[in-house]
Amino acid sequence: MREIKIKHRTIGENFPPLVIAEIGINHEGDYVKLKKMVDDAFEAKCECVKIQTHIVEDEMIPNDITPDHCTESVYDIMKRCALSAQEEIDIKNYIEGKGMIFMSTPFSRAAADRLEKLGVEIYKIGSGECNNYPLVEHIASFGKPIILSTGMNNIESIAKAVKIMEKYNVPYALTHCTSMYPTPYDKVRLGGIEDLKKNFPNAIVGLSDHSLGNYTCFAAVSLGARILEKHFTSDKTWPGPDVALSIDPIELKELVFGSNAIFQALGGSKNILKEEQPIIDFAYSCVVTIKDVKEGDVFSKENLWVKRPGSGQVLAEKYYDILGKPAKRNIQKDEQLLLTDY
Repeated sequence: MREIKIKHRTIGENFPPLVIAEIGINHEGDYVKLKKMVDDAFEAKCECVKIQTHIVEDEMIPNDITPDHCTESVYDIMKRCALSAQEEIDIKNYIEGKGMIFMSTPFSRAAADRLEKLGVEIYKIGSGECNNYPLVEHIASFGKPIILSTGMNNIESIAKAVKIMEKYNVPYALTHCTSMYPTPYDKVRLGGIEDLKKNFPNAIVGLSDHSLGNYTCFAAVSLGARILEKHFTSDKTWPGPDVALSIDPIELKELVFGSNAIFQALGGSKNILKEEQPIIDFAYSCVVTIKDVKEGDVFSKENLWVKRPGSGQVLAEKYYDILGKPAKRNIQKDEQLLLTDY
């Protein structure tokens, strides 16, 4: 089976979904805020917290490109929000000290090298780097598991990244994603999960979701998603480039609990469980007399009907088989029929 193992946690088809609280840069470079978000994710019973590693001079050239959901250029945002190397060491230790999984997305070769020196156990590659094949190969060369987000990419471009990861024989997961912030529900396209499963049978699949709330993540579990990533903030009134589409601690707790509940509910078949027997005993109906019946009387709709409980020998499903047959003994009104009565 396709599996990724990180410490005590196994990610795969037969395991509950791993919920990733994507703090990203919602901390805005404020280490106190960052720790608060980690604490809140821990209280919500989230297993994994993810940040972003930005070494801006190795990541991009100065520019003034400003996305629709931002009020300042990406360059300025990254310069302001980037954590120092020491802060990343400290937050990794803080997260792992709580028994949680630390994860970060490197946006450059230098960022990946920093994380490798930190001794991370898994890499998350963002959608913007899915077709950045030189960076994908650099990260894959470390020989560690990779979660690759696939927003802004099609099957053809994803396949090239998959080929690189398989070349280095690293376990990997692909998360379906729509890179719109926030993503309208009609642009989420959960069918993309099925496309990933069909085209990349060696991949664990998941959903990196930018829509509002948890609805699409819950639906994704039933389609096979075993990784669920959502932007996260402690307080939706805080400033931050991704706060508007982030879930808060209450929603994160609901996502963790709900996704696990849905996972447990999957599978099975339409049969009767032995655990249903106590309910069967009172909820089923049995064939009973509705008048006194003498031996030799013919059972009819006038003297025979079906009533609860279901503890008798002749269930309601046998009612029509009995009509027209003679009674073999005297039977009082409201008495359940025995198998030997007809």
